[in-house]
Amino acid sequence: MSVAAAAPPANAAAPPQIQYRDIMAECQRLMQKIAELEVDRNEHLLVEETLKPLDPSRRAYRLVGEVLVERSVAEVLPSVTANKDNLNTTIAALRQRLTIRQKEGADLKAKYNLG
Repeated sequence: MSVAAAAPPANAAAPPQIQYRDIMAECQRLMQKIAELEVDRNEHLLVEETLKPLDPSRRAYRLVGEVLVERSVAEVLPSVTANKDNLNTTIAALRQRLTIRQKEGADLKAKYNLG
């Protein structure tokens, strides 16, 4: 990731207005992806909270791809928790990227007095 952060933007030779537009478009895409992942994370959290008090040997059904599989709560809960943790990590990374790109956009806007 440090290599990508250190590399100059692909459109460094483009006019500032185009650079700013591209940065703002990327910020919009990042915000949409973050919102989508937060919905997924909240669903995982709800499932995790629902499964925790249940008997570990109780049947649980999980959608894997397009197939509904039958497992026990003890088998499903760790994977749901791991997926939720991965979503949290991904959301944090995207938020960090969003903050960087927003700062770049603000700097470009201030430097060239863009509106």
